Amino acid sequence: MRNILTIYRKELKSYFASWVGYVVIAFFAVIFGYFFYVATAIFVNQSFQSQMMGRGFPMDMNEWVIRPLMMNVSVIGLFVIPMITMRLFAEEKRSGTIELLMTSPVRDAEIVLGKWLAAWTFYACVLALSALDLAFLFIYGQPDWKPILVAYLGLLLQGGCLLAFGTFISSLTRNQIIAAGGTFAACLLLWVFEWVTAYETSSWARVVSYLSVLTHFEPFAKGLLDSKDVVFYVSAIFLGLFLTVRSMESLRWRA
Repeated sequence: MRNILTIYRKELKSYFASWVGYVVIAFFAVIFGYFFYVATAIFVNQSFQSQMMGRGFPMDMNEWVIRPLMMNVSVIGLFVIPMITMRLFAEEKRSGTIELLMTSPVRDAEIVLGKWLAAWTFYACVLALSALDLAFLFIYGQPDWKPILVAYLGLLLQGGCLLAFGTFISSLTRNQIIAAGGTFAACLLLWVFEWVTAYETSSWARVVSYLSVLTHFEPFAKGLLDSKDVVFYVSAIFLGLFLTVRSMESLRWRA
């Protein structure tokens, strides 16, 4: 555990010690801020139109604002996650410090877990920026907070899943650009798997759709917590980290 925490602290500190971390934070803040403005503007406009037409029932803020925002955050993650994971192992290989890691008295699993936990924590910090915008909804409105917590849990699980595969891809190359591009391609593929069922209803199509991260995030965005979706994400995280450990072991064999 001590080795994991040492690597975790080193990696987490590196995100805030380089310009990449601040670029990721700024990118997310600007994009989410725009989405938040658009979602709230649409909600306010629809509310005024509803009142002018004599409709007295209140509009559901969670349905009109929170759910679309959570889905949009999930999309932003497709671009943010490659920037977070691209340097985890690729930079170590490029700079030659991977040799120090491989010869240190630290197990491969501890190295992988420490780096992934640091990336996941940084991703959680990025997501926390969105909570600042959502705080205004509680100041000027009365949204239901429970679906919001469930949606954030879904974002963290989905992010952990994609970060695990991004960590694996970063361990395969010494070029950060290739690592980022490969991770984005993998994330996008896992996202669009659900589209298969739009034109195919056979068994293989349902299996492919089930492998989509979008399929398992939609219930979270609606405020529904289902154990099968949690199990899917946890299993995907384990698979990504397992593949990364095997990739690290292959480096020892080639050395």
